[in-house]
Amino acid sequence: MGATRTPRGKWIEEGLRALVAGGPEAVRIEVLAQTLGVSKGGFYGYFRNRGALLTEMLDTWEHEVTESVIEQVESDGGDARTRLERLFAIVAAATDGPVQGTTADMAIRDWARRDAAVAERLRRVDNRRMDYLRSLFSSFCPDEDEVEVRCLLAVSVRIGNHFNAADNGKRSRAEVMDLISQRLLD
Repeated sequence: MGATRTPRGKWIEEGLRALVAGGPEAVRIEVLAQTLGVSKGGFYGYFRNRGALLTEMLDTWEHEVTESVIEQVESDGGDARTRLERLFAIVAAATDGPVQGTTADMAIRDWARRDAAVAERLRRVDNRRMDYLRSLFSSFCPDEDEVEVRCLLAVSVRIGNHFNAADNGKRSRAEVMDLISQRLLD
């Protein structure tokens, strides 16, 4: 009976966890293997080298935070406002796991400040997000400037909310985020 291989996705998830915890320098094959409780030999059955893992980590992140989310939003149909409501709900409910969630996004944004290829990838992801939002908002906002403002606000609130430590008066952060979503749909 042969040994069970650690799935490729586990290596990628652990790589993203390491990235979140310590930046790209923390993504080390030996450390990942130890965390997974396996030998590092299994790594080379999936990846040529560390660089290949880093690329697949970015590929996975990009797909999960763009195309996968868009597919979820589009799967149940509805008009643009309904799909935006669904998008905002999906984003709000996203757990802060190794792929989706704010901490992975922030770690990749930080990495992009020091790596031009990662910065280009991030730009592509942000452009895809903005293009999708434009397609939805433009269906009920005839003013191109208004569409652009709503798109930028939606993306900025998603990213900036992570950095905001202020109290929200009598409301919880979730309540305020719901209010923002409602205002963007007006």
